[in-house]
Amino acid sequence: MSTAHRILRLALLALALLYAGWFARGGEWVAVVVFAAPPLLLALRLPHGGARIAFWAGVLALAWFSHGIMVAWTRAPERAFALGAVLLSLAIVLAASLPGLRARFAAGRRDKA
Repeated sequence: MSTAHRILRLALLALALLYAGWFARGGEWVAVVVFAAPPLLLALRLPHGGARIAFWAGVLALAWFSHGIMVAWTRAPERAFALGAVLLSLAIVLAASLPGLRARFAAGRRDKA
């Protein structure tokens, strides 16, 4: 497993734990399942799915980012959880994109040499 996939897996697991802790505090068990299950399942499937799972993690991270921004802006008591979700979703997008960015910019250096 590459370094980018390790970072992606850790960020997905951390996001699942964040959502589980966030919504379990209020006893919102349906929200725990809806928000914590997708990153957990993606993290578990990452070693088997590789680039396809990383792509979907990046796509879903855009929704997690939007949700975090919306909650941070509108609900002050939940702001710390929401900003944590924003940071983790940004880490997920970066880790999911890292192999492609490396390949793109490595090819550019070879062309100039």
